[in-house]
Amino acid sequence: MATIADVLVGLVAVLHVYFLVLEMFLWEKRPGLELSGFDPALARATAPLAANQGLYNGFLAAGLIWGLIASAPIGFQVQVFFLACVLVAGLYGGATANRRILIAQALPGALALAAVLVAR
Repeated sequence: MATIADVLVGLVAVLHVYFLVLEMFLWEKRPGLELSGFDPALARATAPLAANQGLYNGFLAAGLIWGLIASAPIGFQVQVFFLACVLVAGLYGGATANRRILIAQALPGALALAAVLVAR
């Protein structure tokens, strides 16, 4: 079960690196425009906000990677903390911005958190 938990944590970290790239570097390009549904003018106007959001997603990814490489018990504690942050951010984003965030962020975070807790 520990291997499954590590794989899920790793996948959530990769997902958040993807969010970082999308929000920081591709927001005004086709992938960002398709994700947001914004026209180019609105994407340009919101690019600084998206970049800031992307940076926070990068911090989540960095924390999850730290949790994967840290020794016990710190690794477990770091994973639980950052997965809880992912889950809360996903729930908040799903409630306030777009329901797709529940599936794209909250669900993977919840599954990984459950696996980490069961593997302990």
